[in-house]
Amino acid sequence: MIDGKYTVIDAHCHVYPDKIAQKASDATDRFYNVHGFGDGTIGMLQREGKKAGIDKFIVQSVATTPKQVSSINRFIADSAEKSDGVLTGLGTLHPESDDIERDVEEIVALGLHGVKLHPDIQGFKIDDYRCLKIYEQCEKHRLPILMHTGDSRYDNSNPNRLVPVLEIYTELIVIGAHFGGWSIWEEASKKLHGIPNLYVDCSSSFAWLPDDGVVREIINRYGTDRVLFGTDYPMWSPSGELERFMSLGFGEEDNRKILSENAVRVFGVE
Repeated sequence: MIDGKYTVIDAHCHVYPDKIAQKASDATDRFYNVHGFGDGTIGMLQREGKKAGIDKFIVQSVATTPKQVSSINRFIADSAEKSDGVLTGLGTLHPESDDIERDVEEIVALGLHGVKLHPDIQGFKIDDYRCLKIYEQCEKHRLPILMHTGDSRYDNSNPNRLVPVLEIYTELIVIGAHFGGWSIWEEASKKLHGIPNLYVDCSSSFAWLPDDGVVREIINRYGTDRVLFGTDYPMWSPSGELERFMSLGFGEEDNRKILSENAVRVFGVE
């Protein structure tokens, strides 16, 4: 809790088993050409989050091959179960899986609260026919999808591919990471705002958007009831990301929505 009045949920955190955490974090750093803050372990996330005043974390990882799906989901579920309610887990899926329906049923059975997809790292376009079973099953089971969206280097998850999915699967909730379009933040917000089944988070955006006025404009375009706070740990410091958000100068009601209330509603965080 910060300022004695705001519960804070970090709605976008990547975590890995301790033995491979640094290696996995380094791979992500290379993909985005950054030097990340953390080592990707749950221990560091909780220590740094506590120092920042963050109360709870929504954690996930991404399967780069279908054979990783089940083991990752069991790791995330086990980590959440052992956390005393501090961690809420999201599962992962892969469009090349032989049995997506079975994978989704396992996610539900494990008590995970949604699904994380990263089209660029996993190597698919979000409107690819192979993904349709994922959307169908997540819509059926009311599993929200936290999806990496946007990249000026690729055309896997930009608005032109996201909008048709949202229009077809109207009961599917998607959280577009990075204000709906990493590296194309303003363009994405102009094309995606007002879509009723889309939320966004603010993760991995502040470092590239130094103008607070631009950030406030993007948030207001989507609406404060559609934006979730997220740090994209281990890429960024929880303290630094939270301080930047608080410097934007939103009022108490809007801060409560973005810092926790929207995540509670979307992901069912207790």
